Amino acid sequence: MPIVVNNTLNEIRSLAMSGGDRPAQAKRLAELIRKLGEYRWVGIYDVRPELVSIIGWSGPSAPEYPEFPASKGLTGSAIQQKKMVIAGDVRTDPRYLTAFASTLSEIIVPVLAPGGDRVIGTVDVESELANAFSERDQQMIDHCAQAALPLWLLR
Repeated sequence: MPIVVNNTLNEIRSLAMSGGDRPAQAKRLAELIRKLGEYRWVGIYDVRPELVSIIGWSGPSAPEYPEFPASKGLTGSAIQQKKMVIAGDVRTDPRYLTAFASTLSEIIVPVLAPGGDRVIGTVDVESELANAFSERDQQMIDHCAQAALPLWLLR
């Protein structure tokens, strides 16, 4: 991975393990991921058995749904499958919950509890471009989500 990505991953690990103000940490995490790929919006979410709720975000505005059922949308699919979900064009994906009218593609990366038995969080990245997420983007966002695992474990 390029040096800038490795430096960001190190910063994410340090941030996630530092304890303290969790919403501020989540906002900083979202800012770091957003800057890496120059994405329009990044959200960091908690996942509970029935509910998904925003911890922090970076982008032009707050999400339309700060909380929603864990079974809904692309996030619900990522939670059920316990794997990354990518919508190259949300206009053609019936699972998409409209958060921003300008979103054309979205990627949801689930954060699994140790042992992989349940999803405890998600990283949601959105772009105003269709098919915005290359394989490199997917790997980079996944690495960032895994580096941030302590943010969910140390709550």
